[in-house]
Amino acid sequence: QVRFVESGGGSVQPGGSLRLSCEPSGFTINAYAIGWFRQAPGKEREGVSCISSDADKYYAGSVRGRFTISRNNAKNMVYLQMNMLKPEDTAVYYCATAWNCPNGNLATNAGDEFSYWGQGTQVTVSS
Repeated sequence: QVRFVESGGGSVQPGGSLRLSCEPSGFTINAYAIGWFRQAPGKEREGVSCISSDADKYYAGSVRGRFTISRNNAKNMVYLQMNMLKPEDTAVYYCATAWNCPNGNLATNAGDEFSYWGQGTQVTVSS
């Protein structure tokens, strides 16, 4: 059974950093894109970042320059380094997989073409 497990969330003050990890089980990421998405209370799920199988990286405008996505195929892991966190980054963060990263504005992509959603990891940015 394929399962994606997100970890690394927590509570930080504005300006702080967190590193999220995405660990699939029963699935090898090498040939696939992996996306990070988030959903804040009362809001739609939105795309945050995506990394293709060729390690091309894509970011929503609101996180570009602050977040960095990476993958380690040897460890079958994907990471999201989040720096300069803001209160508006507060959300549950999810990773999932697709054949390719989506075209267009990642922030308006809810990830309908992605599969194997995990339970998510909570990120709270508050003073």
